[in-house]
Amino acid sequence: MFDELSKYKQGNFFFQATDSLVEVCNVEAHYYGLYLVYALRKGRVELVYINKSGPPEKSKDLKINTDIEDDLRENLLNGFQFGEIERKNSWPVQMMIEDIEALHIHWYVTYDHKNKDLPATMKSKILQIYQGIYGQLPRWNQT
Repeated sequence: MFDELSKYKQGNFFFQATDSLVEVCNVEAHYYGLYLVYALRKGRVELVYINKSGPPEKSKDLKINTDIEDDLRENLLNGFQFGEIERKNSWPVQMMIEDIEALHIHWYVTYDHKNKDLPATMKSKILQIYQGIYGQLPRWNQT
């Protein structure tokens, strides 16, 4: 669905509510990009969340391999979601509430030595494509 992401360094992993997100997360530190979260529930797969890492909005603000304050890994593990709770703690609770069996997280490094696409710009593009297809934002982006 998102062909524009195929050029980036990427990876994915599965997360179940009983897992430690810190242990199963295979996102490398010191990179900026975005991640898409798919929920697996009752034999169906649904894209529920699209997010980016990194506070910088301009390329001159990005420092590759030096600033880990809000890199891709840090954002995914310790960003706040569903209240003032870090994802590593809020996702398992939300998964139980929604009866989600597992999350399949796909991550993409959009800003590195090879590519200089700002994560905020790429998140906007992907959200626009999704909204154009489904007429709304992914469920967890609405909260």
